[in-house]
Amino acid sequence: MATFKVQGGNKLSGEIIPQGAKNEALQILCAVLLTSEEVIIENIPNIRDVNILINLLEDLEVKVKKLNPNTYSFQADQVNIDYLTSDDYKKKSSSIRGSIMMIGPLLARFGKGFIPRPGGDKIGRRRLDTHFNGFKKLGANFDYDSKEEFYRVSSSGLKGAYMLLEEASVTGTANIIMTAVLASGKTTIYNAACEPYLQQLCKMLNSMGAKITGVGSNLVNIEGVDSLLGCTHKILPDMIEIGSFIGLAAITKSEITIKNVSFENLGIIPSVFKKLGIKIERHGDDIYVPSQENYTVENFIDGSILTISDAPWPGFTPDLLSIILVVASQANGSVLIHQKMFESRLFFVDKLIDMGAQIILCDPHRATVIGLNQNSKFKATTMVSPDIRAGVSLLIAALAADGESTIHNVEQIDRGYQDIDSRLNALGAKITRLN
Repeated sequence: MATFKVQGGNKLSGEIIPQGAKNEALQILCAVLLTSEEVIIENIPNIRDVNILINLLEDLEVKVKKLNPNTYSFQADQVNIDYLTSDDYKKKSSSIRGSIMMIGPLLARFGKGFIPRPGGDKIGRRRLDTHFNGFKKLGANFDYDSKEEFYRVSSSGLKGAYMLLEEASVTGTANIIMTAVLASGKTTIYNAACEPYLQQLCKMLNSMGAKITGVGSNLVNIEGVDSLLGCTHKILPDMIEIGSFIGLAAITKSEITIKNVSFENLGIIPSVFKKLGIKIERHGDDIYVPSQENYTVENFIDGSILTISDAPWPGFTPDLLSIILVVASQANGSVLIHQKMFESRLFFVDKLIDMGAQIILCDPHRATVIGLNQNSKFKATTMVSPDIRAGVSLLIAALAADGESTIHNVEQIDRGYQDIDSRLNALGAKITRLN
């Protein structure tokens, strides 16, 4: 188990380039299974979850070539479907949640797909009903072995259908779209997720010959085609990492420029940080965060306490609420954080309370943060990273603390952030990795 030793209290400065988006990469990588032709993907982040998925594709005998550190070529012209029933596949695919999106392409192209209960962050219930209900609507047969916790879908011929999703699940929508592009007839998905990364998936599929309309809305129409071609696709910068860097700059009173952020795809993320009083300037496609000694929270127009909550796109992403919570704890003012989508994501606040933060955990979904106005630094402590986003939030808190903190289980952070220690050290941070 790897550990970070973090010496806090240092101001950072300089430029940093965000990695490719993890959540887009996991969708795009699964989509290479839809064609026998070569697919080239650029800006792939070098992180644990993505690398595990690439290894799974290799185990399925997809031809994988690394063209440069962040560009790969994939060709799924000789997929070994029998591998899906192996113990090795069950073990590997259960270690990451993104593996669930392999089922749709496999079902669409080969008529069957198997997956064990997927892993990932322990942040509460994350239902898979949307995925499998969508497959069944398209004519697939579904079976779940509760003893082995193994899901199986099969079909002798998928047909387009109308469906109204119970929840706007991003991975569920992606999985259904990847299945429907090769189904016969028209598929209509209402209450579809419409995140930029899902839009990217649809644009990629259309460049391969799919017929998808309504991209970017919650009503998506798909005309099935017989086969798809190859393509070259570039992954967007990671909006979660960009938000993390904004929060890091504010809480450490640092001056940081975040390069090439694809600003038009950030939605309300910059404005939410501005509500905390954080100064953000757009310079072309870069974000400049100047050094500021304090930042003051805006109340609502009627004077009531600011509430920041998550919601499906174009609402605020739940992946950044942990960052917002940490940053708010050193703001001038109070904030109510309402995590609606996952009931276990706020449980890491006890670590922040140990560091001196004034936070009241109201229930599993809500936390009231009373800002310290940078008057009292966090105390250094020893922590364990519980998941990707909470782990980075604790790292940011440690960088703002007075003294040396220890963070164990940083493999959780490595699942979503590429070389985070060396990249932040280049800005002046003092993070030592111990294996």
